Amino acid sequence: LLKLLESRLDNVVYRLGLAQTRRQARQIVNHKHILVNNRKINIPSYMTKKEDVITLSPQALKSETFQDRLSALAKTERPQWLMWDDKSKTGKIVGEPDIEYLAEALSPSMIVELYSK
Repeated sequence: LLKLLESRLDNVVYRLGLAQTRRQARQIVNHKHILVNNRKINIPSYMTKKEDVITLSPQALKSETFQDRLSALAKTERPQWLMWDDKSKTGKIVGEPDIEYLAEALSPSMIVELYSK
């Protein structure tokens, strides 16, 4: 379950550093600012897989808000299963999420409680 949640597009956008919060990442995806393998995806629950390439849409790349965010990406820590190429402004999924290395402390019981509503 945790691997599936980590593989959601909104979470990948957050983990790459394109958004400061998961809520913001969800909104970025909803507003069609994200391309997966050069296709616009606006479904936050879209399941990404290994070798998927994540980029910003051309309109988003021109936006001043995203330009500021992209300049801060070099300092962003990412999980081992994600890679960011600063030159081409693309992210790539290079592996599967490893739950043991999650940056945040997770409480599986809280996740189950949230999704059981």
